[in-house]
Amino acid sequence: MIRLLRYAKEYRKQIILGPFFKFLEAVFELVLPLFMARLVDEGIARNNSAKVIEMALWMLGLSIVGLLCALVCQYYASIASQGFGTVLRDQMMKHINRFSHHELNRFGTDTLITRMTNDINQMQQALAMLIRLVVRAPFLSIGSVIMAFYIDWQMGLIFLVLLPFFCLILYLIIHYSVPLYKKVQHQLDQLNQLVTQNLSGVRVIRAFARTNTETAHFKEEAFDLSKVNQRVANISALLTPSTTLIMNMGVVGLLYFGGIKVNVGHLEQGQVLALINYMNQMLLALIVVSNLVVLFTRAAASANRINEVFDAKPSLTDPKTMIQPNEQAPLIQFDQVDFRYTEDSGLALEGISFELPEKQILGITGATGSGKSTLIQLIPRFYDASAGRISVEGVDVKEWPLKQLRHEIAMVPQTAVLFTGTIRENLQWGKSDATDEECWQALDTAQASEFVKNLPEGLDTRIFENGKNFSGGQRQRLTIARGLIRKPKVLILDDSLSALDYQTDLDLRRALRRDLDSAVIIISQRLRSIQDAPTILLLDNGKLIGKGTHDELMNDSSMYQRLAASQDEGGEAHE
Repeated sequence: MIRLLRYAKEYRKQIILGPFFKFLEAVFELVLPLFMARLVDEGIARNNSAKVIEMALWMLGLSIVGLLCALVCQYYASIASQGFGTVLRDQMMKHINRFSHHELNRFGTDTLITRMTNDINQMQQALAMLIRLVVRAPFLSIGSVIMAFYIDWQMGLIFLVLLPFFCLILYLIIHYSVPLYKKVQHQLDQLNQLVTQNLSGVRVIRAFARTNTETAHFKEEAFDLSKVNQRVANISALLTPSTTLIMNMGVVGLLYFGGIKVNVGHLEQGQVLALINYMNQMLLALIVVSNLVVLFTRAAASANRINEVFDAKPSLTDPKTMIQPNEQAPLIQFDQVDFRYTEDSGLALEGISFELPEKQILGITGATGSGKSTLIQLIPRFYDASAGRISVEGVDVKEWPLKQLRHEIAMVPQTAVLFTGTIRENLQWGKSDATDEECWQALDTAQASEFVKNLPEGLDTRIFENGKNFSGGQRQRLTIARGLIRKPKVLILDDSLSALDYQTDLDLRRALRRDLDSAVIIISQRLRSIQDAPTILLLDNGKLIGKGTHDELMNDSSMYQRLAASQDEGGEAHE
């Protein structure tokens, strides 16, 4: 937890002044029973109304000043905790954005979301309680015992007798509840993962008529989480009644022995009343201490999870020096490239070598799982190759600053992802200062201008979450337009034509040749989409088993022939 407090350095003033004002409020609260004792003993018992009024005014004044101090502390605690959470969340997001896909795969989306939200909220709450209660609660606990000894040392012994019982209860509750709190965090990760899967795959779930099955699965996970929460709540709930029992036993002891001392003249009635107030203050403060222990234990678990993210160093180094490309070199070159996703996994790519000149089209095909998408993810350096060399314009991709490298490349992924906003705003992800004319030109090349023009609001049409108000083919064309608008040196279409009919596919490829002065890499299992490419790569189990034109592969590769034959029904493999 202490490591993370460096993100609160902008709020040092609030972190220092907040506990100071809370300390003042605790001092005033600790003094109040003494004034009340004088009010009873010197005022009410002796019918001295002036003393009653004087003590009442002192108590009222101290209460008002204490309230103001508490409000200032609350104000500072809110500013510091919320600001700390904002800075921590911002820094964590920046750190996650520096991760390669390797680190993202290692953690998983669901646990990163939980750590960004629930775990950081735990840290915010811990800092707020640190400012508000860490000084006050122990001070009142210890101060109440001291004040009891100040009034009468024999009565103060009652306070000391009760403390071991309270500490025993506190230890047992913390011992059994803390492991359960850690389990709650783990269960919450699992529930978030299930919710994410169900929401993103709702169409698949309905298509396979598994709604009831997934609903039952969710209920089971939610029930498991509720059971753990209930166990923690039941254990924590024992704290209040057990401490109340101890407190009431202490009050009975104070009344019994205090009554004896009052009868013999060793104590005044007001002093007994003050001792009872100190008993209440001590035990209530100790209850707060116990809750703080549980809170900080949960926060410590959350801090460990957050630190795990910060401790994960991005596997990709990002050079800061802008490079000068060699325009005479091939645009993209793979030289004996191997790749594996983890050290323990097998090779996903092995011995891949090819070149892509400028303004050329490269087709990549192969069976499912042959490594097509893996290969193109190495070009913008989402992953680093395990062996071999990948160069762009004659420079190793590891020497390119990531921003400069990725500015040269536009990738349209397999899954068409659109963001909430307007069509114009989504297109401007590709080029932030794109004009409406540039937007329409990109839409026209992507064969999307016709359906966008038919929309009542045109470019200002709102896009629902992930483009759910458009068909699959419309989403694909919009994402292609977003990639085209920047006019990159390399356009990568990762199976991005699969939702298009054959005529639209053909029109799109013709438009790319007409309007785009870029190299294009088309990944497709549909040979019709790549057969005009000067070079086609044929992959199988991560190996490059064929390279050439469509006709050359048809003559030389039995696997390519089988792919073509499987698509030849009705002339699908020929234009």
